[in-house]
Amino acid sequence: MAGQATAATALLTKRKIAYRTHPYDVSPDAPHYGALVAAALGVPPERVFKTLVAEVDGALAVAVVPVTGELDLKALAAALGGKRAVLADRAAAERSTGYVRGGISPLGQRRRLPTVVDASALDHETVYVSAGRRGWQLQLGPADLVALSEAGTARIAAR
Repeated sequence: MAGQATAATALLTKRKIAYRTHPYDVSPDAPHYGALVAAALGVPPERVFKTLVAEVDGALAVAVVPVTGELDLKALAAALGGKRAVLADRAAAERSTGYVRGGISPLGQRRRLPTVVDASALDHETVYVSAGRRGWQLQLGPADLVALSEAGTARIAAR
């Protein structure tokens, strides 16, 4: 993957943010995909975050939660000042972000969407998120993730 930039890595490079990339080989259709990615990377699963696109009161938004938990849709809606949230249609998520399922990064998306990162990310020195391509993760500081995605933080993961 070296030398194969994505919109996410290009943004990090442009902003001079320290990051590392990590390739892995796990099928996005595998059961317990997130846990398998964490195992392939050799890191605790609570440091690996998945990016989900949801609709909050009919408008698209992004949620970044640990792979060890599920998204609490009510908490996401509340964090964005909404009443109701549902997971977005896969095609709508791919179209709005410019990434494919299994490779959606919270960074460098085609359209900037309101974003909430689960507050647990702040408990770690670095976290892992998709680099914008299946089989490729970014490792970066959680404060950089929040700042670059212009995200709020809240407890949005169901535990």
